[in-house]
Amino acid sequence: MAEGINVVRAALDAKAPVESLFVAAESRKDVAVAELVDRALDAGARVFELGSGVMERVADTVTPQPVCAVIASVDVSVETLLEGSSGRDGRLLLVCVDVRDPGNLGAVMRSAAAAGAAGILCCEGTADPYNAKTVRASAGAIFRLPLALAGPPADAVEHLAAAACRIVATSAHGGTDYALADFSGDVALLLGNEASGLSDELTAMAGAIVTIPMAEGSESLNVAMTAAVLCHEAARQRRSRHPASSLGPESSP
Repeated sequence: MAEGINVVRAALDAKAPVESLFVAAESRKDVAVAELVDRALDAGARVFELGSGVMERVADTVTPQPVCAVIASVDVSVETLLEGSSGRDGRLLLVCVDVRDPGNLGAVMRSAAAAGAAGILCCEGTADPYNAKTVRASAGAIFRLPLALAGPPADAVEHLAAAACRIVATSAHGGTDYALADFSGDVALLLGNEASGLSDELTAMAGAIVTIPMAEGSESLNVAMTAAVLCHEAARQRRSRHPASSLGPESSP
């Protein structure tokens, strides 16, 4: 379920499989809503106009949006995510391990897509990427960023390592300063639980551990903020090697 004009528009822009669009009756004359209706019909979706007060009962938000859509799952297998050329600078993949908060997961997706990451893996124990809150927080990134639903985290890491990805773990303390780390090549960045981080087992499987330095008295950063900082540092390094190149899975990571 995707709620809101911007998120549904992002789904249509990405040619996601929109099955149905639901429109609050009182918003049908809104220009932006009318445009979405036309685009949804052109894409083969069914469009339903809801009676007064119905959207308030079915929507997930406190203040209901004028539209919501039902969209088929967009995830791919881990094997599909790893297929094809990794480009001249390699691919950056994010691996979410026990990231429990749907809003955090959506924000991680949003930052990863903005930085041109090549995909995201959600391991067992991580929030449902199709949770309505996750979809909203992703701001449409869930439809642009290749997504794979992985199994146990250790199995996913082994799979990535076998595909020649360098495994980089994150830690609140004790790792290499992220600004000094090398994010070139095929990199799988492990992001852990909001409260406890990554397990010792997974950290031991990594070839490198990175830390974002913090002022004295600060214990840790929000996992979504960590993802934003590290993804954009990886993008910065890629840009510095090819200043004229654009961001995006097709061209850099």
